[in-house]
Amino acid sequence: MIPFIFPNQTAIYHGKVRDVYTINDNILVTIVTNRISAFDVILPVPIPFKGQVLNQIATYMLHATKDICPNWLLATPAPNVSIGKKCTPFKIEMVVRGNLSGHAWRVYNAGERKICGVTMPDGLKENDFFPTPIITPTTKADKGHDEDISKEEIIAQGLATESEWNTLEEYTLTLFKRAKLLASKQGLIIVDTKYEFGKIDDEIILIDEIHTPDSSRYFYADGFEERQANGEKQKQLSKEFVREWLIENNFMGLEGQTVPHMSSEWVNVISKRYIELYEKVIGIPFHPKEYSDEETYNLIVNALSKLKL
Repeated sequence: MIPFIFPNQTAIYHGKVRDVYTINDNILVTIVTNRISAFDVILPVPIPFKGQVLNQIATYMLHATKDICPNWLLATPAPNVSIGKKCTPFKIEMVVRGNLSGHAWRVYNAGERKICGVTMPDGLKENDFFPTPIITPTTKADKGHDEDISKEEIIAQGLATESEWNTLEEYTLTLFKRAKLLASKQGLIIVDTKYEFGKIDDEIILIDEIHTPDSSRYFYADGFEERQANGEKQKQLSKEFVREWLIENNFMGLEGQTVPHMSSEWVNVISKRYIELYEKVIGIPFHPKEYSDEETYNLIVNALSKLKL
């Protein structure tokens, strides 16, 4: 896809998996591509329909949580495109965890009992539930790796005031509670996820995607307790299986490491897993749609013309 030039466009940003266009300095057009990243590295082969999956799940979830806090979304003119309000982002990600999995488990398994200033109880096994969900924020790096950070460090570094942190914390925990309810209705457990926020004037706004396989980890609820009791791996729907495959092939994004070869069969497996998650999380069949660049451009321009810029 070649970069677009929209009427009143003032900036363009190419992220790891999204291309973001600024219109009139107050509107963002976000095109969710089929690029895939892991360990903060863009993998060399795009995943068919991944952009559509992510964008449509995020759209569904933003609508399903808009009573909790305001969000950035204004329109979804194409399956992989969202248009929304431009905010000044907080340079942190609010990672919330209901279970001891992924990065938290790797920290725990190494013998540590604190993560981001939060104490984790002794005696837990991988994937056990925490007594209550915990927030483990990270810095939002423009380049390189995001880093764990504590509430106290966030406030001390001026990344958020104490009052702002209190609002971010409240929104994060309430959103996660809603996410758990939505997941349970579909026979899933949402294990962990992350939220990003920004500000317009003094109002804190939920931004970016939420509850997608790129930002969340899901387990199947059926058989969860039995698998835990037997020390078995949990059946999950998330991007973690891609990370695990990379780790097995000696890649964790470290200097000198090379991304392993991604065969067409493996790329197809990843695509099917994304579609599986869409259908499981949303509860309706996935209908793949592909538009030409010209069609996508026209849909976006038409949607922008209907907004008060």
